[in-house]
Amino acid sequence: MPRVFIAAIVLGLLLAPVSLSAKEVRVGLHDVVLNANLEQNDAWPAGPVLLLTHGTLAHRDMEIIRGLQRMFKERGLSSLAINLSLGLNDRAAAMYDCPTPHTHKHTDAVGEIGAWVQWLKGEGVDKIALLGHSRGGNQTARYAAGHQDEAIVGVILLAPATWDEGTTAPYYAKRYGQPLEPLLEKAHEKVDAGKGDELMGPMGFIYCEDTRASAEAVVSYYREDPDFDTPRLLKRIQAPVVVFAGSEDTVVAGLAEKTEAIADGEHIKLEVMDGADHFFRDLYSEDIADYVVEMLD
Repeated sequence: MPRVFIAAIVLGLLLAPVSLSAKEVRVGLHDVVLNANLEQNDAWPAGPVLLLTHGTLAHRDMEIIRGLQRMFKERGLSSLAINLSLGLNDRAAAMYDCPTPHTHKHTDAVGEIGAWVQWLKGEGVDKIALLGHSRGGNQTARYAAGHQDEAIVGVILLAPATWDEGTTAPYYAKRYGQPLEPLLEKAHEKVDAGKGDELMGPMGFIYCEDTRASAEAVVSYYREDPDFDTPRLLKRIQAPVVVFAGSEDTVVAGLAEKTEAIADGEHIKLEVMDGADHFFRDLYSEDIADYVVEMLD
């Protein structure tokens, strides 16, 4: 995993008159402004504080993230729900607009999570728990696996992404009706020639049917990379880890089985929620919030 150098700069903080109200906060990272939603308890900045990362092409205000922030606030925990930039400056809290060319990379999130960790520390927070959903779970695990930081006191992964060698190309061909291999080969050639920022397409990319993406973005999301398989990262994480899997999840394949093979019930735990789908709606999220409070107590 490449080392990401972070210069976290506080650009704005909207203050509210009561302690239990949401605040939009921003930091600068390289050439973009990042934004997040902060929910503070009365003891702020005393931790632990949860740092939440959303899933693929989503945003900080999606149902599962906002719901968990509300539940954590009700239980007395502060939380910060970050909005991944996806290559856009001060990106709105909305789903990524598919016609917009994709210049972001999967691993950009690692640096952005790191920028927010540093921001929290700058605010005086000394205990941070990382929580990620779906692709954000994989990105959260990548950050935790690559940063042995005593301030990270727990890692909570909700339906984190899995991966198996040789499955990406067949899936792409089935979804988009064209082979992945020529596109990926061309993208590699452009990156090797120092032209990774050149746009390719029109093409299918992630969830977008007809869009354009930079060569670097294509390589980042579609290369054969074992670290896309979140369970492989868990033993490299210093902090205690819990993985939540839904028995009715049709998005992430083989998560429970892969995690069960390495879970020891102490450092790495697996919680299979019977009847839950990929988004852990309603009472499932309440159960997750209760579990996290007990875990961090």
